[in-house]
This record gives sequence, structure tokens and C-alpha cells, in this order.
Amino acid sequence: MRRPKIVVIGGGTGLSVMLRGLKEKPLDITAIVTVADDGGSSGILRSELQMPPPGDIRNVLMALADAEPLLTEVLQYRFNNGTGLAGHSLGNLMLAAMTDIAGDFVTGIRELSKVLAVRGRVLPAADQAIVLKAEMTDGTIVEGESAIPKSGKVIKRVFVEPSDVEPLAEAVEAIEQADAILIGPGSLYTSIIPNLLVPKLAQAICDSEAVKLFVCNVMTQPGETDNYTVSDHLDAIYAHIGHHLFDYVIVNDGEIPPQVEDKYAEMGAKAVHLDLDEVTNRGYEVIADRLVLFRTFLRHDAERLSHHIYKLVENWMLRKR
Repeated sequence: MRRPKIVVIGGGTGLSVMLRGLKEKPLDITAIVTVADDGGSSGILRSELQMPPPGDIRNVLMALADAEPLLTEVLQYRFNNGTGLAGHSLGNLMLAAMTDIAGDFVTGIRELSKVLAVRGRVLPAADQAIVLKAEMTDGTIVEGESAIPKSGKVIKRVFVEPSDVEPLAEAVEAIEQADAILIGPGSLYTSIIPNLLVPKLAQAICDSEAVKLFVCNVMTQPGETDNYTVSDHLDAIYAHIGHHLFDYVIVNDGEIPPQVEDKYAEMGAKAVHLDLDEVTNRGYEVIADRLVLFRTFLRHDAERLSHHIYKLVENWMLRKR
């Protein structure tokens, strides 16, 4: 059987963690990454060099790279001192340099991918930076991916400018050819939904006959998904897209140690509750397992998660034959 083609869509840390596991499976991976980031080093490079933000792309490249661990560590290195340098990661600066040398962001990513022996393709959702805005329940509008969770208000909806942003042609093509499309994990309103607000990208996902999987976050995110259940995550995506996107929802049902829950509670986060009846009543099939590891922070167990994903994709392809 040929390698299944899987398209993974999202941004942020959760996506990178998952990709570290998926790259060990016999899969043909394309990662489509959000370009709405406007904070930190990415935000500075975006505004000063008029380029899409490199941070999420850098993390995904590192996750899929076959490079020596030391090289990966060097590229993730963040300068602490130096006028103009402080706060920048070396990988972001390299992506900025590659963009300048290659002439455009997409070619810059492709060239750096060769240097890092990346397993798979990494594509931005669009080849221009998009501005993310949120309308809050009180009617106010908050601008900027980094400002939205800090507003202290409840999100009603998010939207992008320009609203008619064109997706990258290769990203649409990858979706059209995919055997599986995987969305999440990551910040719901600031990493996941922005990709789905690129009109032709969302349409391509809806039209695709691939198996569609949603990996739900383990913890709620303060200022973004406070008190959200699994069905609340799915309802938010449906409200923005107007389509029932997923066949399967992958969730953690492993216990989180009380001391870890206490640590997260101090930051205003708690475990996302699996309201199984609500999710299944909406027509989704649920795959639940102990999918978390705790080191400094809770993270998805990349190995276990990728095992479930690979099995689902493999079974789907066998059924189609």
C-alpha cells in the first residue's frame, strides 16, 4: 500500500508536538500553518520586513526535521541580549534571511526544509500575513492574535483581514489530494480557526473525501476557551465554517494528577471535559485514550496520539480500496 497522504492544519506548540510523533509513521505529511501570529519575534519581523510571521512555521520545521539535535537547538535559540537581537530566535532570523535570498516566503521555507532534511512539506496557509480580529460578546472588536486572549472578554467570533485572502495554491492542492485531513491541537480561536477562515481553504476541506480528524486540546486556554467542553470546541468551528467538518474526534480521557490540575488552575486553565453524549449526538465518532504526558507542562503523548491517527488513516484507506 502506498504511503497515505495526510494534511495537518494548525499552529502553535500542540501541532509541533504531534508532528514529532507522526513523522515516525510511514505517512506523506503536509503541514499547513497559520500566518496570523503578531506577537514577539514573529510580530517584529512581520512588521519590519513585511513578511508572514515565521514563528509557527519554524516550530513545525523543527518538529519534522531530521537534523542533528544540536542544529535544532541552535535554530530554536533565542537571544537574550543585544539591541535589536533580544527576543529573536535564530530560526526566525534564518527564515527571514531565506525569504530575502529566495525572493519569497514559500521558497524560503522550501530551501530551509532541504537544509534541515524535513520529512514532509511545510506550507503557510497563505503567502501573506493576515490580521486576526475578534468580536467579543459585548460588541467590542479586539485586533491581533496576541491581544485577543489578553482582552479579559469573551470571544463571540473571530475574523481575518483581508477577508478574501487567497490561500497558497499548493495548500489547496495538498488538501485535494489528501487521504486524511487532521486539524488541531492548538489555540482554538488564534491557531486553528484562522486557517479555516481562508475561504478557499475551508471549501477545499469541505469538498474533500479524505477522512477528517479533530484532535481536541487537553486543557482550556485562559481568555480563549474558558470552561469549554469538547462539544464547545466543535460548535465554535461549526459556527465559523457552517459545515460539519469531522468524521472523528480524538480526545484525552486519561486522568490528570491533582497537583498538575492545581498548577493549571493557578493559570486559569482546567481539563477539557469530554461530554460524550453531546459529541456523539452531533454525529462525530470519538476516539478517547490516555493521551497526555506531564513534564514541565502537559503535552500530548506524541507516540500514542500518532498511533491512533495512523490506525484510523490506514483503516480508512483499506475501506476505500
